Amino acid sequence: MKKGNKYGTHRVIEPKGVLPQPAVKVDNDFTEIYDNEILVDVDILNIDSASFTQIKEQADGDTDKIKEIILEIVSKQGKMKNPVTGSGGMFIGTVLKIGEALEGKRDLKVGDKIASLVSLSLTPLKIEKIISIKKDVDQVKVKAKAILFESGIYSKLPDDMPDALSLAVLDVCGAPAQTARLVKSGDTVVVIGASGKSGVLCCYEAKRRAGINGRVIGIVSRDETLKTLKALDICDDVIKLDATDAISCYEEILKLTNGELADVVINNVNIQNTEMGSILMCKERGVVYFFSMATSFTKAALGAEGIGKDVDMIVGNGYALDHAEITLNILREDKTIRDLYERLYA
Repeated sequence: MKKGNKYGTHRVIEPKGVLPQPAVKVDNDFTEIYDNEILVDVDILNIDSASFTQIKEQADGDTDKIKEIILEIVSKQGKMKNPVTGSGGMFIGTVLKIGEALEGKRDLKVGDKIASLVSLSLTPLKIEKIISIKKDVDQVKVKAKAILFESGIYSKLPDDMPDALSLAVLDVCGAPAQTARLVKSGDTVVVIGASGKSGVLCCYEAKRRAGINGRVIGIVSRDETLKTLKALDICDDVIKLDATDAISCYEEILKLTNGELADVVINNVNIQNTEMGSILMCKERGVVYFFSMATSFTKAALGAEGIGKDVDMIVGNGYALDHAEITLNILREDKTIRDLYERLYA
């Protein structure tokens, strides 16, 4: 077997010298794998929410056009990296082959079912066929193959829940894990997009960490999701707001917190122009966590500077230590959330 680079640079075609994620094109010829790669037979792609929303809009919701766009992206780039959002997603599949340099060094064997915990935007992928698309949950059933690099992280699929459910929550497992780090006892926490897949998990984790002296405020955009979130009983307050209307967000949270604003603001929405609403709802020296891949970090940084707001802004790194187990355990601990997610995603 040919010797590969730990970070996958041996698969980069264009431009040379960069890592696979920023690369324009990667090699997705899997005739022969490198010694430090894992070849996976892929069943389902879970496209990043911001990416899938953009693709649906581009396709006017037409399923065949969505398929065409995805196939074109992968054909041109050798990976599923949305050229508009720059984001990807993740996959689940079955291990087909393990490079000789990794044999015996991982708790993994041929035939294991796994979920990738690295972005499709850096993962070499070859799609033979798109079988079906679940537009409401951003999932694409495929006949495909993919490569995980030596540095790539993954999770074996648990035996106690359906694969599609595991995929759905593992796709966003960085968000609740980072929430657990950021929220302290007694904090006031605002979660934007609180009824979404990552939002619900963040609300649950924020509620647990803030404790009885803390407060979790969930922001949703629609009446039906407001009712759904209230029924889960994981927020102290649930309010309907347009996250793109920064001043309305600021005024509402200012009133709700008696002028204190939030210690932590967590942004999970999949639309653009919610940066300033997030920043304005946060108190001085507070923390704004942008998990959403729709975030413009230029808008966030220059916007905060423009209003003289001193807050710590955290990029939504999808990886955190033990993030998979933290997230899967939420479904094991809370039957109401699990029942909801099984209806939506399984």
